[in-house]
Amino acid sequence: MPLADRVRPKSLDEVSGQRHLLGEGRPFRRIIESGHIPSMVFYGPPGTGKTTVADIVAKKTGKRLHKINATTAALSDIKAALSETDTLLGAGGILLYIDEIQYFNKKQQQSLLEYVEDGRVTLICSTTDNPYFCIFSALLSRSAVFEFKGVSAEEMVPSLKRAFGMLCEEYGEKKLEGDVFGIISRSTDGDVRKAINLLENSFFASGDTLSADTAKELSTMAGLRFDRNGEEHYDCISALQKSIRGSDENAAVFYLCRILEGGDLLIACRRLLVIACEDVGLAYPTAITVVKSCVDAATQLGLPEAVIPLAQATVFLATAPKSNSAYMAYAAVKADIAAGNIGSVPRHLQNKHADGFGDEREQGYKYPHDFENSWVNQQYLPDALKDRVYYRFGNNKTERAAKEYWEKIKGKKLN
Repeated sequence: MPLADRVRPKSLDEVSGQRHLLGEGRPFRRIIESGHIPSMVFYGPPGTGKTTVADIVAKKTGKRLHKINATTAALSDIKAALSETDTLLGAGGILLYIDEIQYFNKKQQQSLLEYVEDGRVTLICSTTDNPYFCIFSALLSRSAVFEFKGVSAEEMVPSLKRAFGMLCEEYGEKKLEGDVFGIISRSTDGDVRKAINLLENSFFASGDTLSADTAKELSTMAGLRFDRNGEEHYDCISALQKSIRGSDENAAVFYLCRILEGGDLLIACRRLLVIACEDVGLAYPTAITVVKSCVDAATQLGLPEAVIPLAQATVFLATAPKSNSAYMAYAAVKADIAAGNIGSVPRHLQNKHADGFGDEREQGYKYPHDFENSWVNQQYLPDALKDRVYYRFGNNKTERAAKEYWEKIKGKKLN
């Protein structure tokens, strides 16, 4: 049995972290202690105690427990577990624990509905993905959803001490040199299972003394959690854009590094291009040109050298002035179109010069370049929308200059 399973906590008080769920007086803990266990969904990063807590809860129910791992199970495995509800062993109901339920398709998840609905099955399932995206909505509505969070380095240390004690008991005593537990716990990004596995590797890679240097060497990259198809992937991408939007260059480079060290060059390039237009926009109109040059260089270089131009682009965008005025103008137009506020293209803008055969007439369009400053006052929006203002000048040097110029030309104050 793996070391992480051998040192698995036996009570809620031994679980590392999750005090927002397991702390005294918290709603989740009160539910468990009441003995009236509803169907539940646990979601969060790997190694945060979802399976451990499910095991502890199962023991408190007194119901017959069935475990299924969705990565390897088939519909027949579900039916075999559910069939026990009609036997003497399952007379009091069964508790079905499904790990990694995101790997079950809709049909497999639907097969559980009837049993959960009438109480024959208490379902506990865990997932590392967002349950609102990966779990069938009818099943989700019949379950209480609880989020598990990454475990802090300090909260992880008791589990590491317990694991080290077990290793010493089984394989012989070893001395500890330096802050081994701290090095390991800080390098595994809140994943207790990963930390215990790293401790085990460090133990067997050491002689009579488990040294800090050994732990550091094995800890390299151990904390990187970036699944291209998982929730962490989208969290890092979102955090990159929000950090740049918030003009925090340090956080922006941090999240860029996580994405690139995870090997996803393409998504970093695409997101930086979007940010140049969405968040910097007209406050620095040539930002897209600068970023496009950096992206082109990155794709030609490939990793690892690609990090250099992309880091440059990231810091450039984070420290640049910001404006989303053009993007918001488009969003305002889209809202009108979605609401059916469209109208007809004004006659003088239409691509025709006759209303019918033999009915040729002047279109009435005024060619702006024939007028002073290449501008003439005429209506461009449909009649129903002629007074709409979609674009509002941003409060930055570039857009203020444009606003002042057009106010002078048009002879009126602009919004």
